[in-house]
Amino acid sequence: MPKRQSGNKRNKQSNFAKLSIFQPNKYKFKKNCPLSIKGAPKIDYKNIKLLKKYTSENGKILPSRITNVSQKKQRELSLSIKRARNLALL
Repeated sequence: MPKRQSGNKRNKQSNFAKLSIFQPNKYKFKKNCPLSIKGAPKIDYKNIKLLKKYTSENGKILPSRITNVSQKKQRELSLSIKRARNLALL
């Protein structure tokens, strides 16, 4: 007797589709901080061109998960953006 082919289609799933929220994630994507690399610009409240890259159109600070900035540099960025707002540079 020949095997049914319709039953095999259900069992063929990619490994990515079998992932569950309770399983440890094997697929980690490495993020590189653009402000920590060699030759990166210094974070300063006077550097308006740099600060505008990390703010939205409405003037809100973009989160680090979107910009791939490290925690330390994100704190420095937020502080300098707030200082620039106070001085009406942004």
